[in-house]
Amino acid sequence: MRLPHHIGVIPDGNRRWAKDKGLDKQDGYRYGLTAGLDLLRAAAKLGIEQLTFYGFTVDNCKRPKEQVKAFSRACVAAAEMIVKEGAELRVVGNTRSNCFPSELLPYTKECGERKNSRMRVNLLVNYGWEWDIKNGFMSREIPRIDLVIRWGGMCRLSGFLPVQTVYSDICVLDTLWPDFDASQLDKALDWYGRQDVTLGG
Repeated sequence: MRLPHHIGVIPDGNRRWAKDKGLDKQDGYRYGLTAGLDLLRAAAKLGIEQLTFYGFTVDNCKRPKEQVKAFSRACVAAAEMIVKEGAELRVVGNTRSNCFPSELLPYTKECGERKNSRMRVNLLVNYGWEWDIKNGFMSREIPRIDLVIRWGGMCRLSGFLPVQTVYSDICVLDTLWPDFDASQLDKALDWYGRQDVTLGG
């Protein structure tokens, strides 16, 4: 099976999942952490070289304060989990904003030489496509994405790395993000393997 080198992940549906479970909307982000860890492990097992997770956007910070705090905390926890798994982590986002968690600042620096990591993971935190482009292409170290998988059923990129996704195949899954299991990754990879990748040629 032909596998992508780099997968972009849009983990949508956290708030809808929480509402369906009778929880407060902000609680969904915490439950989404396990999904992210499971995806990371499944992708690493398959030999996927790189993942880019959409943490939260500049526009997401317009949401109620309790939700902003919740997804900020979730991104910090996600970073800790990623590093613990032995992956090389790079965080990209507007660090000058109060919405950017200070705990993640060390991960915004140059990655340098890879040191026996199985995978590189990019985490977009307080990211905005206009911020990215207007500030000299801040995401330049992130390479082109082969496959974007979006959970939650919405057929849009929501500003996710417009340069790197220029030739991406986009697979949309109806499942809400906290309900992730490895069979969904298999489904997306099977779909990707049947696409005609021409890169415009």
